[in-house]
Amino acid sequence: MPARDPGGAPAGAGGPDVPDGASLAVGGFGLGGVPNVLIEALFERGVDGLSVVSNNCGAMDSGLAVLLAAGRIARVTGSYIGANKEFARQYLGGELEVEMIPQGTLAERLRAGGAGIPAFYTPAGVGTQVAEGGLPWRYDGSGGVALASPPKEVREFDGEEYVLERGIRTDFALVRAAKGDRHGNLVFAGSSRNFNPLAAMAGRITVAEVEELVEPGEIDPDAVHLPGIFVQRVVALTPEQAADKKIERRTVSAPPARGTVRS
Repeated sequence: MPARDPGGAPAGAGGPDVPDGASLAVGGFGLGGVPNVLIEALFERGVDGLSVVSNNCGAMDSGLAVLLAAGRIARVTGSYIGANKEFARQYLGGELEVEMIPQGTLAERLRAGGAGIPAFYTPAGVGTQVAEGGLPWRYDGSGGVALASPPKEVREFDGEEYVLERGIRTDFALVRAAKGDRHGNLVFAGSSRNFNPLAAMAGRITVAEVEELVEPGEIDPDAVHLPGIFVQRVVALTPEQAADKKIERRTVSAPPARGTVRS
């Protein structure tokens, strides 16, 4: 598989095929494992009206925050807004449709979609607006709710109630791996393994940016976190791109005074 960009053409060429209004599953957890290079490529191509499925919608000025700040995202399905003030502003101002769901449910919805499972039952959200409906998906800009979540089916199994959740499939998926080969077999580092494999499974066309590209057979099969069957395109990052990793909050403690013994 040759290295390709998110537009489907060889890296550096034109001809993007991610259209306006496409749905994207995007990997990453906080700032870890975010496919920043692919996101920047979409930004540069001016793709608009995107529906994004991701744990969060970028932080500071990186990741999906680049597209969000430019007004390119129309809808977000996610679990965490956190300290992203622009995300909160657009949501509360009625500029952005947001479906907030429990984090574990989001992970399983992505995995289920990739595994061909249309829906599943989970106890998460039973007895709340997640199941009963009424969560604000879009505000009207004046404090009122313009669009609310619908109620979901609830069934009882062995005396316990469970809510029905749908699997998620998206037009494209963008992920980042520490290592990959030209067949799309990927290895993820640390917490970047949380959502990247699941996002990759959910995309009908999955594009992976890899920090280290190796030849097929160089990755021990037992070390593969995601098999190449789920990946259609691979983009090899430059050493500079691979090394460009941001820290959300840098905390540094003062060194102890000479002669001090730490307890």
